[in-house]
Amino acid sequence: MTKTAYITGGSKGIGLGIAQAMVAEGMNVAITGRDAQALKTAAAELAKAGTGEVLAITSDVRNLASEQQAIQQVLDKWGRLDVVIANAGVGKFASIEDLTAEDWQATIDINLTGVFHTVKASIPALKDSQGYIITIASLAGTNFFKQGSAYNASKFGLVGFSQAIMLDLRQYGIKVTTIMPGSVATHFNDHTPSEKDAWKIQPEDIGELVLDLLKMNPRTLPSKVEVRPTTPPGN
Repeated sequence: MTKTAYITGGSKGIGLGIAQAMVAEGMNVAITGRDAQALKTAAAELAKAGTGEVLAITSDVRNLASEQQAIQQVLDKWGRLDVVIANAGVGKFASIEDLTAEDWQATIDINLTGVFHTVKASIPALKDSQGYIITIASLAGTNFFKQGSAYNASKFGLVGFSQAIMLDLRQYGIKVTTIMPGSVATHFNDHTPSEKDAWKIQPEDIGELVLDLLKMNPRTLPSKVEVRPTTPPGN
């Protein structure tokens, strides 16, 4: 039976890297985001990655109804949902003196409340499939840093949220893992990846990790996975 995945923030970066790995594995994959054109471009790229089918859905994780409608589109097309990757995220970095209320709210709304919406919308379908939820947190969810108050708060919260729902949902056979990457070569925070990022984790590495998690014996659950570059600069 072909498995179906739903990936928020799937048009680039980690989300796209995971989608590519899944399509190459033959899975059907729905990618979501707010930029319809970026999703269309990513879907065309993904269609070349393997035998899995691809669906691009415009959705805003800040809105529960939007996520519910997106999940329904997946069910209407494929009839099932097996894996949810809650990946959408933003980074707003500034001293607490300079951090605006708007940037604080956007960070919490997307990085934390957005994951709540995605999970909440997908639970009924995942009960049916005894599926898997993977949230993409960060090492910033356990390591605080200067100018990171909003981002740290969102990712510390996401790690706690993910571990708590893992305990809530395992009674239904739903597995929950949070992945906590360190430096990843993506466009996050307006960065443009280049050869200088070769030392970083690559998006396809996270895709490989996700596939490994999905292949693990159902009796075993790595509930929290920290992943970091092997040799960062200066080491």
